[in-house]
Amino acid sequence: MASQFEALYAKLEESRLTVNHIKVIVAAILGDLLEFFDFFLISYVLAFIVVPWELSYGATSVVLLSAGIGAIAGAVFFGALADRVGRRPVFIATVLCFSIATGFMYFTPEGNWLYLTFFRFFVGFGLGGLYSVDLPLVQEFVPSRYRGRVSGILTSAVPLGTMLGSVLAAFLAPIIGWRGLFLVGLCPAFLTLLIRAWVPESPRWLLSRRRYEDAENAVLWALGQRSTFGRQKTDAAPARSNEEEGGEPAPKVTLRDLAKYPRSLIVSWLTNLGQQIAYYGFTLWGPTILTLVLGISAAQAAKLFIFVTLGGFVGRLFWSFCSDLIGRRASGFLIGLGGCVLTILAGVNYNTFVGGTPMVWILMIAAYFFVDGGFAIVGPYASEVWPRHLRATGMGSAYGFGGFGKIVGPIALAFFAGSSNVVSPKATIDAIIPAFIFLGTWALITGVTYLFGIETKRKSIEEIDMLLRTSRT
Repeated sequence: MASQFEALYAKLEESRLTVNHIKVIVAAILGDLLEFFDFFLISYVLAFIVVPWELSYGATSVVLLSAGIGAIAGAVFFGALADRVGRRPVFIATVLCFSIATGFMYFTPEGNWLYLTFFRFFVGFGLGGLYSVDLPLVQEFVPSRYRGRVSGILTSAVPLGTMLGSVLAAFLAPIIGWRGLFLVGLCPAFLTLLIRAWVPESPRWLLSRRRYEDAENAVLWALGQRSTFGRQKTDAAPARSNEEEGGEPAPKVTLRDLAKYPRSLIVSWLTNLGQQIAYYGFTLWGPTILTLVLGISAAQAAKLFIFVTLGGFVGRLFWSFCSDLIGRRASGFLIGLGGCVLTILAGVNYNTFVGGTPMVWILMIAAYFFVDGGFAIVGPYASEVWPRHLRATGMGSAYGFGGFGKIVGPIALAFFAGSSNVVSPKATIDAIIPAFIFLGTWALITGVTYLFGIETKRKSIEEIDMLLRTSRT
């Protein structure tokens, strides 16, 4: 049995990306795009209801922060669940969670921000879970030589989701109203039909759960060879157990098991935290700084910031390919170093102009190439550095811990600005340099942390498992 699966996995590793690989990748990309569309939909809706509802700063803060807290809890919960019951059913459950919760907000009673807060928590809960399960699912299907770039490209769907939200808010809201936007947010639920039709369970997870026949079937499906996926239930009873085959019993998964891999724990948690502190702090202050320095309106600053976000999108694509060319550790370090230097330079040169062009804007574009581009490495790497039976649990814990960066970043900026507003602290001229030094320092901490992790470039899932076992002894 062992030699049979070694041969199958060898074929999986040697194959090119097949049509069925593309199906799994597209399903995950659509999931990420649509979940962040739902996640950021509230920011556009608030523009319509803050004044009519006379929402206080405190009420608005609670509505906005509820999804972030939900994402932390959802990442941990669904990540651990995916290692227990499988990637595919949890993938479906998370999509239903955030899309149905968004749909329920259509029925928000007039002026009832607590109703919004309740369902916003579950939007975040589903979002954190999906991000923690779709990466492991895709990584366990694609050949190792493609894993870095494919994983990074998945993260590039996130800004497209927020862009979709802005487009729909701009063109549909005047027609269907803010409630209608929430109804549109229910549409991702139909993605579950695509997942059920296109995506089988991860062969690596099936093997860890002693479902040999299903695992073989999933591998053959990925290779485009004859399989029974789609013609029979994928949750069929398991075949002979590992013990009957002379192998080890299937591992039981608990959160306590993460502590058995301290290197993976520290590296994945700290890189996720630092990445989100640097990114969310930079994003919160970017448009406001352009408004302050250039003396332009918020609308004009938003237009300029489009070029900054495009720099981040290009960065995500660039670093996705670099991770397979020069490795995760080297890419992560260069991202941290570049993000640090350029973020600090943007702060120091906030009032510098060259030929009438504001250098802070140019440097922001360059910095975002690194600061936003880092998401092409941080999430995929946090999934790779865990053994197979803990992959989604470890990924979820790292993403959940990193979610505190969404809180730490704004609090730090509010401190530098001397503001009590920790959701959207208003930048001040005097605070720009120290705040950007703070954000740049966290970018560097993130980059240096990668150097303490293992290198996963072009290593199969099985080779990574072996490396992790060796590092424990």
